Amino acid sequence: MAIFADMVEDIMEVFMDDFSMFGTSFDDCLYNLLLVLQCSRGLEVGKVKIDTVAKLPPPTNVQGIRSFLGHAGFYRRFIKDFSKVPKPICDLLEKDTTFVFDAGYLRAFETIKEKLVTAPVMVVPDWNQSFEVMCDASDYVVKGSRKKA
Repeated sequence: MAIFADMVEDIMEVFMDDFSMFGTSFDDCLYNLLLVLQCSRGLEVGKVKIDTVAKLPPPTNVQGIRSFLGHAGFYRRFIKDFSKVPKPICDLLEKDTTFVFDAGYLRAFETIKEKLVTAPVMVVPDWNQSFEVMCDASDYVVKGSRKKA
């Protein structure tokens, strides 16, 4: 919020980890998006966060597995074949299953962690290369008005 403080409610709205751009025309929205992208150039995921994930110990109970998979699931669209990787971990969530740390479980856990701390999940765009910005308006548009100065 601190980075975008002068833009919030003027050209954008922020909610948790999402933001929505608005303007009076499509070109206006594109220009506003350009402003936001230029401001976000300095954003990076801190080394501390990457180190925290890299050093994360395996969950020791069902609640820990659910928590880990919930956090990792947020990045599923960036991890190729994500649904296949945690299969051994998900097996431990089945009813009446004994919680056993086997090699498959640990291998799946370490694979997910590795994918979470390597590109393309925790990196900022290379501003010198072309890239695609994808957005999800969830088939819904909120109309707003610009504040007059």
